[in-house]
Amino acid sequence: MSIECPTCLGKGYHIKDEQTCEQCDGTGKAAKSVNLMSVQEKDIKAMLSGFCPKCKGSGKIQVREKCKDCAGTGKLSSCQVCGKPLKAGYDLCADCRDMRPVFKLGPACDVSDLDIGKTYLGKVANLADFGVFVNLNDQTKGLIHSSNVRKPYVPGEEVMVKINTIKPNGNFDLIPHKVTEFKLIEVEKKLPRTNASDINKFVNKLVSVSGEVVQIKQTSGPTIFTVTEETGTVSCAAFVEAGMRAYPDVTLEDIVRVTGEITMRNNGLQLEVLDMKKLAGDDAAEIKTIIENAIDERAKPAHVEFLVESEVLEKLRPQMEKVAHRIRRAILKSQPIVVRHHADADGICAGVAVERACLPLIKKQGDTDAEYHFFGRSPSKAPFYELEDINKDLVMALEDNERFGQTMPLILLMDNGSTEEDMDAYKYAKVYGLDLLVVDHHHPDEIVDQYVKGHVNPYHVGGDFGITAGMLGTELARMINPDVENEVKHLAAVAAVGDRSEAPERAKYLALVQEKYPENELKKIALALDYEQFWLRYNDGRGIVNDILNFNSEARHKALVELLYEQANMMITNQLETSMPHVKTAELPSGALLHVIDVENFAHKFTFPAPGKTTGEIHDLMCKKYEGKPIVTLGFGPDFAVLRSRGVQMNIPRMVRELREEIKGGGVSGGGHLVVGSIKFVEGMRKDVLDALTHKIGQAPV
Repeated sequence: MSIECPTCLGKGYHIKDEQTCEQCDGTGKAAKSVNLMSVQEKDIKAMLSGFCPKCKGSGKIQVREKCKDCAGTGKLSSCQVCGKPLKAGYDLCADCRDMRPVFKLGPACDVSDLDIGKTYLGKVANLADFGVFVNLNDQTKGLIHSSNVRKPYVPGEEVMVKINTIKPNGNFDLIPHKVTEFKLIEVEKKLPRTNASDINKFVNKLVSVSGEVVQIKQTSGPTIFTVTEETGTVSCAAFVEAGMRAYPDVTLEDIVRVTGEITMRNNGLQLEVLDMKKLAGDDAAEIKTIIENAIDERAKPAHVEFLVESEVLEKLRPQMEKVAHRIRRAILKSQPIVVRHHADADGICAGVAVERACLPLIKKQGDTDAEYHFFGRSPSKAPFYELEDINKDLVMALEDNERFGQTMPLILLMDNGSTEEDMDAYKYAKVYGLDLLVVDHHHPDEIVDQYVKGHVNPYHVGGDFGITAGMLGTELARMINPDVENEVKHLAAVAAVGDRSEAPERAKYLALVQEKYPENELKKIALALDYEQFWLRYNDGRGIVNDILNFNSEARHKALVELLYEQANMMITNQLETSMPHVKTAELPSGALLHVIDVENFAHKFTFPAPGKTTGEIHDLMCKKYEGKPIVTLGFGPDFAVLRSRGVQMNIPRMVRELREEIKGGGVSGGGHLVVGSIKFVEGMRKDVLDALTHKIGQAPV
């Protein structure tokens, strides 16, 4: 171990004097005529800028003297016994020179790490007629010649021996050397630090890798430690006995130095561990700082121009880049990522866009199975992070931490996460130290920002829900991984039509992909996503969803979308034929038309379309029937209500808060967009809640 020399402060020299620069006569300016052949390349820039290349513009030349304490290195070695700093040329400090050091070879050491004349601790391996063989470690064995054997030895007995000679072929002779007062010093293999990006150059060779432990996985054979450093990760296999945990003192987030041989395993490179040391103090801090600084630099997102011109998106760029940076950082540090998105076409497009961006980077960073261990995408039925969702995510994360030694995940919420309804789940996440990111377009509540590390929402910069989560997710994906642009750019258009956006950006995203995906085709894809997700429930359905979004076979994509679109339309038609005769219409004082349907009693239950979708389809029919008139559609059940509106300036989140305060015992909750949302309440207070809700709708301006 070396430390900075306190005498010269790490410079390796002392300044004795300063003299006037002969080349510029102390002016610091470059001479008018200079022999370019005599000027070093590194000084040309200074010369061209008008500075004297010899004194760098100072006009003075320093007279330096080499530091005697460190012999000009700027570093001091430390005492092998007590660790105190030493002057150059010494191994032991004055206090320890009377105490004999006895050395113990580390597991990775070999003959090249031995020094003639030093005393080592070993174990008797076996006896022979010509002497006693002694192991200094598992791979280093020497001989006490019979002429030096003065006592009987037993295999397994600990002995102290001095290195007598080391022969050119690697054999070495030992002499018994008993020391009474000594300090045991472990010898580590001295190897330069190898970066993860270079280990392919060292197959079947010894290397030393220093980094942070980000995963510990116990197999039926070895323990697999995943160590990350500034250029990548290294899979390190340590074996004690089959299924037994190696190096139990090493835990997640420890900084370690691993020495071993690079081998090829299962079409990938692996470090077979000979020795692993947990670093502490300055050694750990130095490595940690190097890793953190390098990963921060590598995690910087690409600066990409947005696919469409948008003032709102440009204002959101800083927050989007912040979120992209945090996601890239998680990938580089092998931290699992869980994407939670609303289970509709908009939320699916947002989540899948990020998924398509992350998976290639995760595969590149880790082993062949990394995408299954370090990324998950899960749909949420509600447009907020429900307690059911956070509990599922926590259970899975804790199991993965226990079974696979993974760190706790980064949670990315898309098309949800901005409202008060998320607060209960956020408090759970805080207990377990989970980092949360939000990319949403629901009307935000300021209270959530204290729980999240990044929050992208168009309302923060004067936009509204017309900038959909799928649009935001597509642009975010390009920041995370620009290579996926052509693959995912149509997702923004699918999300736009699926979420019925009326923002100016809608037309621009549609125009971007209209040659391959005309609007009618986009609507089919969006409906197919909604329909398929209804049957998938809480499953991400990655393979089927990828086919719907045309990431695999185009022929299968077209056939599947047509099938799902046909089935969905058939069920919607059946639902509307059942429900429409029961829709009641009333004109509100504001002039808006209110259409009401009891979806519990006058619609098919437990099938597609669900109550929210049924209400939306009825609303679309009424908008066509009463073209140009302000319309509100209200679908209700025993303990819920769903709202859709056009041309009426409602604020559903605010209405929910007011109802909660005004109707005691109503148990009112819910939210959504300003003009699209849902409300929950207790069944016994349905009449009171619906009466008050209808009154508020009537007061909303048109």
